[in-house]
Parts: sequence; C-alpha cells; structure tokens
Amino acid sequence: MISVPLVDLRRKRSDKRLDRLLYRPRIDDRAAETAAEVLGAIRRQGEAAVLKYAHLHDGIRLRADQLPVTDTERSAAARSTSPAFRQAAREAHRRIRRFAKAGLKRNWTMKTDTDGRLGERFVPFDAIGAYIPGGAAPLASTALMTVTLAKVAGVPRIVTCTPPSADGTIDPHLLFALNTAGADEIYRIGGIQAIGMMTYGTRSIVPVQKIVGPGGTYVTAAKKAVYGDVALDLVAGPSEIAVIADTSAPPAFVAADLLSQAEHGTGHEKALLVTTSINLAKSVAAELTRQAARLSRRLAIESVMRNGMLLTVVPSVSAAIELANRFAPEHLELMVRQPNRWLPRITCAGAVFIGPWTPEAAGDFVAGPSHVLPTGGAAASFSGLTVDDFRRRISTIEFSRANLQKALSVIRAFGAVEGLDGHARSAEIRFEQEKP
Repeated sequence: MISVPLVDLRRKRSDKRLDRLLYRPRIDDRAAETAAEVLGAIRRQGEAAVLKYAHLHDGIRLRADQLPVTDTERSAAARSTSPAFRQAAREAHRRIRRFAKAGLKRNWTMKTDTDGRLGERFVPFDAIGAYIPGGAAPLASTALMTVTLAKVAGVPRIVTCTPPSADGTIDPHLLFALNTAGADEIYRIGGIQAIGMMTYGTRSIVPVQKIVGPGGTYVTAAKKAVYGDVALDLVAGPSEIAVIADTSAPPAFVAADLLSQAEHGTGHEKALLVTTSINLAKSVAAELTRQAARLSRRLAIESVMRNGMLLTVVPSVSAAIELANRFAPEHLELMVRQPNRWLPRITCAGAVFIGPWTPEAAGDFVAGPSHVLPTGGAAASFSGLTVDDFRRRISTIEFSRANLQKALSVIRAFGAVEGLDGHARSAEIRFEQEKP
C-alpha cells in the first residue's frame, strides 16, 4: 500500500518535501545533454541521424520513405475506430474550434491626432509543427488541441510528428483526430528526433517556423535547445495538478482528480493538494489508495504517489492560494465554497477549474481551451496555447506630414541622446527635400 506524504503547515512555514515539489526542475540535465547530441547530429546528417536515433532510442527501424503517414493509412483510420469515438472526436473538435474562433484577435487601426494611422495586423505562420506525444498512450486529444487552433488561425501548412508503435504504425484514433483537425503532413517519428527534423528539415521535409505541443523531459529539452532556430510555444512537459480544497470538497472527487494526472506514465508528473482541513487530507489519502488500486495504470500512478504527490494542510484559503501561486501549476482546481470569490487571487496557473463539477479531465478532452499548458512552474511566466500563437503580430504605422512634423523634435532628442544622428537626419531630410 502506498502512503502519500502529508505535511501540516498550520504551525510551520516550510517543509523539505514541499520545497522539492515547488522547486522542481523544468529540464532534466541528462535530457539536455542527450538533446544537444541528437540535435547536432540531425543538423549535420539530416534523415540519416533521424533514423539512427529513432532506432537507438525508441527501437524503431524505419527507412526515410516510411516516415510520412500515407493517404491510405489516413483513410483507413476512420474505418478502424468506433462510431462512438468518431462522434466524440467531432464534438470535441467543434468545441475547440468554436473557442478558438472566439479568441482570434482582429486587425485594428486607430487615428493619430494629426491624420496618421497606427494599428496591428495578425498574419498566420507559413508552416508550423505540432508534436503529439505517443508513449504510454496515443494522445488523440492533443492532436485536436493543437492542430485545430493552427487551422483556425489560417496556417497553410501544418506538420505533425508522433511516435509510432514498435511495428511502425500510428494508432487509428490519433490519425482520425489529426485528420479531423486538419493536419497536412503526418510523420511517424517521436522524441528529440521529431523536434530536430521539424526544426532543421531533411532532404524530403521542409522545416517549419514554429513548433508547439507537449512532451516528456527529452522533448521539452529538445524544444528549449532549438529556440531561436524556430519559434516555440511554451514549456509543456510532464503533467501536473494542484487542488485547493476546503471541507466542502468531496474527498473522492479530490483523490480522483489528483490521480487523473498521475497516470500519464513519464514518472515526472506532480500532484499537490492544498487544504484547510486535516480531516479532508486524511480522507483524500485513504481515497487515493482505494482508487489507485482499481486503475489500469496502477504502477505508473504508484510511482507518482511515492515521488511526486503531496498533501498539505494550511490555516486558511488565503494561505492555500498563496502556496498554489508559488507552485504555479499547469492545472489548478478550485474546490472551495464560493470559488469565484477567490478566483481573482489566482495569478499563476495554466488553467483554473472552478467548482466541484469541473474535473481537470473536462479541460483535457472537451471544454474548448487548449490543454497545452505550461508546466514545471512555468505558469509564473508563460500562458497556455491559444489560436494567436499560430500567427505573427505585425505593427502598422502610417504618418502624415503633420504627424512627422509634430514628432520631429522628439526624434531629434532621442537621436542626440543615443548618438544616432542618422535616425534624426532621416526625418529632417523629408522637410528639406520638399518642393517650394
């Protein structure tokens, strides 16, 4: 039987076990070293290195011509899935698409006080790459939560990579989701190799301009390493959840939600309960043991229960929120009385799930906002994936003669202070060159 650690902070301010959870590393050092080695080889050797490391790291033997998923495979995916799943995927796609369309920023302009115009335009990237994790399970939901947004944003070329099974096939549920969302190219490759291939390209694959999507520690390390060669979305590594709960929260609900994020299988998942009730914490601990024994991924879950899960008791909801903001989790559930009263106090979280009827799983599969969210405490600095992450923002500036004349003294002043007389001259010359 696994016993999840319980920390009582009502009479003390810190605990070493809590500190380890709060200050978890976003990137594993070994993963970073491996990523640098593999990416360097892909940059130099292209497809040969991609195929070499796919075999070395994932045990997959492929030829270069086997990397792309064929149209025949894509067509067969629908026939290999159940009507119930196809209906579920289409309903999730409809909700995600609707939310994305509502969130699109519109081009806008404003007049200046002297007949000029300023504004912003939003232009889709020419090509993006979406990483869809495979590993312990094919994340069909992630296909919808990434590719759908790119499609709504108007990206004309959407490339996706996902690790295949040992025989080189892609799960048909994942393929159906990718087809439904609108993926243009699908490649059967995972891990660091996929990030390198999308970044640097090969003889047969044109590189992309931005890479999005979650992944394990090696994918996260690879994404960090290629930043600058391509644009990135955010640090989206192993899953994590925090639950803030008072005595109104049903212990069974809380335990089930903590376990839902422990089952992903990387071993690096994190789960934190912050409650005002010692009795609730003890009840949740009992529920965790009872419920974990019934789940199919029990071994993966028990690993997280030992190493990445913590139950904490604090003196007040205010203290709970302060601790949760320090944790800056990917997912934060607010299971307290009058949750909307406390919502404005939440400042660091990828997504907030409000009230007892909003399990995190609703956000993972069907609610509408993308489930690609910052992890490892990165929610203090990053936001979750949105439709506008697939577009460039371009400022537009149109001065009239009167605009420039009014601003001329300001341009001269900054040019003088910064030693950039050429800047000032470029504005002044326009008035000197005017015809009499």
